[in-house]
Amino acid sequence: MALVTVLMRSLHTLAAAVWVGGSVIYLAVIIPALRALPSAASAAPAVAALFRRAVNACIGVLLVSGVYLTFDRLSSGAAGALYVGLLVAKVAAASAMFLLAAFQAQEARRLRKQRGRLWTLAPRWILGLGVVTFVLGAALAVVFEAGLSH
Repeated sequence: MALVTVLMRSLHTLAAAVWVGGSVIYLAVIIPALRALPSAASAAPAVAALFRRAVNACIGVLLVSGVYLTFDRLSSGAAGALYVGLLVAKVAAASAMFLLAAFQAQEARRLRKQRGRLWTLAPRWILGLGVVTFVLGAALAVVFEAGLSH
């Protein structure tokens, strides 16, 4: 069982890193480069679609591994009230990320001029929530390990 837990934890961390790290690169490097090069404008929809596919894969991995890890930790007996509170906050932040990603995918199907203000804000919100989720994940690990030592 420990091997499955290590695998799930690794997949969870890797999927989160790909999504959040990919968002940093997408916002800080790819989008500015596409805007700076007039000839690259035609590539923007393809780049966005490829990134969206990667995000969708990450969401699937995060959901499956997150459910497994939640049950694994909560059933261990070492998760106290602080752990549960942090877990609720992490799940809320991750859920908001998932909803914003779904919104982005839906809006991508609309004509550019029909997209609202949230279309431009959502990627930044997703990145911010991703950072919050990472911090909460680190806090969960520390709190859980402290609970094991008592």
